[in-house]
Amino acid sequence: MPQAAPLVNLVVSTGEPAGIGPEVSLAASLGFLSEHTDARITLLGNDKLLILPDNLNSDLSSRLQIQSIPLGDTVIPGSLNAQNAQYVINLLDQAIDGCKQGRFDAMVTAPLQKSIINDAGTPFTGHTEYLAQRCHISHVVMMLCAPLPVGFLGLKTSRELRVALVTTHLPLKEVPQALSYELILQTIEIVNQDLQKKFGIVKPYIRIAGLNPHAGESGYLGREEIEVISPAIEAAQRSGINISGPYPGDTMFDSESIAHVDAFIAMYHDQGLAPFKFVTFGNGVNVTLGLPIIRTSVDHGTALDIAGKGVADSGSMLEALRLAYQLVLNQRK
Repeated sequence: MPQAAPLVNLVVSTGEPAGIGPEVSLAASLGFLSEHTDARITLLGNDKLLILPDNLNSDLSSRLQIQSIPLGDTVIPGSLNAQNAQYVINLLDQAIDGCKQGRFDAMVTAPLQKSIINDAGTPFTGHTEYLAQRCHISHVVMMLCAPLPVGFLGLKTSRELRVALVTTHLPLKEVPQALSYELILQTIEIVNQDLQKKFGIVKPYIRIAGLNPHAGESGYLGREEIEVISPAIEAAQRSGINISGPYPGDTMFDSESIAHVDAFIAMYHDQGLAPFKFVTFGNGVNVTLGLPIIRTSVDHGTALDIAGKGVADSGSMLEALRLAYQLVLNQRK
């Protein structure tokens, strides 16, 4: 008799305690475990914020564990407290270490508040950068994913929209100086590699944007496309990567391309994520590419204005759990 496959073991960092992270983490975990009997979830967070329903059946309760982490101070929903900044970092560290040690197959993160961590004296620009630092990786890539249904923009089959970024959380004025041939080529290579390795796409097709309006218009609106971006694209093409561009940012996401492109690469945060979030209706998932571990996350913030009111939508967290689960299965193959 064949041996049953091991459970997919996910860990969730429940994020800023005064935000909606604990609420959506618990709700999405219960929904996900009801869908997938071959998975287990560990929620990292304070047990006073993660209260299981009384009528939870024995199967779900056996596959959902709460690992309680001490808070720094009292939590008031919607009210940030710098005394709890280290608590949020502790959640991340335990999730990262557990994945690196093989105790968890993948980590999923709820939103945190970057400003409060910085106010507490810890330099912090975002999950993506922190994960790279803790995993000792010089360059990782932030990519957003979301399912698009049949019929959307005339799609004949459902598709996954994926948008990756060359630069992430930078002031716009710093983006041109941050772009380099090496950074763009590394980003292309990481996206291509993880689409193959983690997403199971044998020969991904990638589109990449330029930086300037009209992709520089032959140098009249900027020379980054000529001097930096195009040479990196050509090097990637010579190595066998199926990529085209640079495309103007305002026309790269046309309906025909969405039907057959496996990933789009944008030069900066809002160039890629503004169109992505406009069409994905809060169901997006953030994936960090280039790490030795699998990490997914919600694509929204802490929503302090609705925290503690029981009205938060857990859809993005549910999609993040589903994608982490699928990436684990892809890697096992």
